[in-house]
Amino acid sequence: MRLGQETGVGRLRAWRELHPEAFGANIRELGRFLGPEVRIMAVVKANAYGHGDVMTASVLQEQFGIRDFAVASLEEGIRLRERGIAGRILILGYTPPEALGEAVHYELIQTLADKEYAREAAVKAPGLGAHLKINTGMNRLGVNVGERESILEILLEPRLKIQGIFSHLSMADGETPAEQAFTREQTERFSDLLVWLSRLGCCPGDRHLQSSYGILQGPVSGCNMVRPGIFLYGVRSSLGGRGGFTGTPALSIKAKVAMVRQVEPGEPVSYGNGFHADRAMKLAVLTIGYGDGIPRSLSGGCCLLHGRRAPIAGRICMDQMVVDVSKIPGVRPGDTAVLVGRDGAEEIRAEEMAAWAGTITNELLCRLGDRLLLVTGETKAWGNSGEDRQKNTA
Repeated sequence: MRLGQETGVGRLRAWRELHPEAFGANIRELGRFLGPEVRIMAVVKANAYGHGDVMTASVLQEQFGIRDFAVASLEEGIRLRERGIAGRILILGYTPPEALGEAVHYELIQTLADKEYAREAAVKAPGLGAHLKINTGMNRLGVNVGERESILEILLEPRLKIQGIFSHLSMADGETPAEQAFTREQTERFSDLLVWLSRLGCCPGDRHLQSSYGILQGPVSGCNMVRPGIFLYGVRSSLGGRGGFTGTPALSIKAKVAMVRQVEPGEPVSYGNGFHADRAMKLAVLTIGYGDGIPRSLSGGCCLLHGRRAPIAGRICMDQMVVDVSKIPGVRPGDTAVLVGRDGAEEIRAEEMAAWAGTITNELLCRLGDRLLLVTGETKAWGNSGEDRQKNTA
């Protein structure tokens, strides 16, 4: 018996709950901004932003027909391959040239960061599938967009299988006129390069520029692919930022109540005595903490119990946290608390928790710990990243 298939979540102290149907809703919402014949490359790096890379990729592949994926590292790509993920997998980050033979073996696609790296890759890993990264203004990885002869030389390298070319927008979520103007500049630089290559009869395969917020600007001339990350999971990077995408959250975070206790006015709660009860209070101890990825910096936040908001009391501990349930009757050990997700008419979105912690949603989700077992919305447990998942049982 696999944990969770018979017992549901009864034996779990804290867990992540994946809602596969949300991916479909988010893909449909993103489709409003895409041109015809534009494919989605699903970004599943960093354990699919905490959603479980294998489980997420499996659902996207089997239920929604996604055949293109992006990861950050060679190790992430190998992990997906070894667990049955087919299709194209692009490594967005740097792989040491000495390890590129593994990328060839696992049929992974490597990002070429500059001319020298491409030359070394051609020598050490002939036959390597690759996408060329172009620097249009972010000044991270990539060949500078103006170095056209170098770009052409790489694209024509016969020892490499160049399958695409791409760039990345550095402030697509910006709202000020200057930020939006810079995004337009980056877009124009990339589009102009594609036009120049086309005139030379050079077709580099897939062409992509836009990640989540960039998609909101609509189709980009010459591009046939987009790379949604945070939007794929149904959330925005912050409560503010550019509108236009609502999202259906694909993940809930839940934990059990371990005990309920009474404290008197003036009594301290949790480490450091930084919180003192300002009245007689009823407190619930939850079985989740910063060891599970809940930020220790969380302040002014709450969870949901019995469909009502319970404020956090005191500092987040490694394995536990305390919430005030004085105004919520009937809370008892074994009850389920919702830290992110919906309970009755109330909902806490990941954007809200990130704001309480003073960070962005991307970081909040990526830091979720391996102790949070991943289960589907039907409460079947599959392991931390879905590696125990059986075929066709999503």
